[in-house]
Amino acid sequence: MPIDATQPYDDQNIFAKILRGEIPSQRVYDDEFAIAFHDIAPQAPTHLLVIPKGAYVSWDDFAARGSDAEIAGFVRAVGTVARAAGLVEPGYRLLANVGQHGHQEVPHLHVHIFGGAPLGPMLAR
Repeated sequence: MPIDATQPYDDQNIFAKILRGEIPSQRVYDDEFAIAFHDIAPQAPTHLLVIPKGAYVSWDDFAARGSDAEIAGFVRAVGTVARAAGLVEPGYRLLANVGQHGHQEVPHLHVHIFGGAPLGPMLAR
């Protein structure tokens, strides 16, 4: 069920548990600001998730409350993960769902990186 992007942070969400090591993940990146791992239900040949280590519900929450260092570190992590996965050429897609209309399902900011094949149009028509 999509969540409200303005709700308080729930430290029992699946990504908080992954950050704490309570749930295993196939990590491909880890630094002081972010981790990245393979999605357990991939929607493309390459489907990675990048999440900040801070307790942020959504992109909106992160943009409003994140420090300059956290924001820069997270954005750099997304780019580093995409480059390391060999996705820059021929290209990839980033997706961050926010709130109910954006169909955000986990109340922790996360960016999907999709690649490895032509992805088709951005939205269903």
